[in-house]
Amino acid sequence: MKKRIEALKRQRCAIILAHNYQPPEIQDLADLCGDSLELSRRAAATDAETIVFCGVRFMAETAAILSPQKTVLMPRPEAGCPMADMITPEALAARKAELGDIPVVTYVNSTAAVKALSTICCTSANALEVVESLEADRILMGPDRNLALNTAARTAKQIIPWSGCCPYHDRLSVQEVADQRRAHPGAIFLAHPECRPEVVAMADAALSTSGMLRYARESEESEFIIGTEVGLLHALAKENPGKRFHAVSGKLVCPDMKKISLADVLGCLERMDGQVTVPEKIRRPAHAAVERMIALAK
Repeated sequence: MKKRIEALKRQRCAIILAHNYQPPEIQDLADLCGDSLELSRRAAATDAETIVFCGVRFMAETAAILSPQKTVLMPRPEAGCPMADMITPEALAARKAELGDIPVVTYVNSTAAVKALSTICCTSANALEVVESLEADRILMGPDRNLALNTAARTAKQIIPWSGCCPYHDRLSVQEVADQRRAHPGAIFLAHPECRPEVVAMADAALSTSGMLRYARESEESEFIIGTEVGLLHALAKENPGKRFHAVSGKLVCPDMKKISLADVLGCLERMDGQVTVPEKIRRPAHAAVERMIALAK
């Protein structure tokens, strides 16, 4: 199956992207693994004509936003993100009307239509930098209330959080972290900013998935408790064979991230189906919101 996928990849001039939460066999197959925006940006810089995105729908939409000239395919188009579904363009437009003329910072874990109504996007890694770049003192931030609250704790600006969340990160409790701390004394605890503020307060560092990979790679420590979706442990162990990694909780499993199989990737390339497109009237303002964020790093 892998040989057939490789042959079709060459035939279709395709690149396979896998988010860090994908099943191990999908991560091992991919040309690029990483965070969602990082993957879309790296794929846009290649000469690939087709992008096969192994992730969830908003990620494939972001790839289509940044690479409108490429064909973007999802092996399982129904794979969605509960957090992204917690905010709609209609609800965001209504909330903006209520609050008046304040900027909207939208997490990249959102649909293209929501990005299109936003002032600027952010990632879990650069949320504070994005907020601080704005002149306004009041900011609406969504859809993840935990990312908003964790950012608010580090700035003097007033951040009004949306009521959404990642249901998997949000369910991680202080008690579970404390239990793992006792089970692995001396281990470094890394938490994702999508976790609740009281959980993040217990962490040695709050980092995106790419940040966790970098931290583990550069750290002299040998044992880590990982506070994010369990799929990241595969990449961590693969990159750091001499170090030990423990999932903070077996509950941090995203079913949508586990939907894609090797057979799905093969079928997608054979049939060239599962195409994800973004209408130009949405793509243009969504692209502008993403580019405003990217410009901060330049």
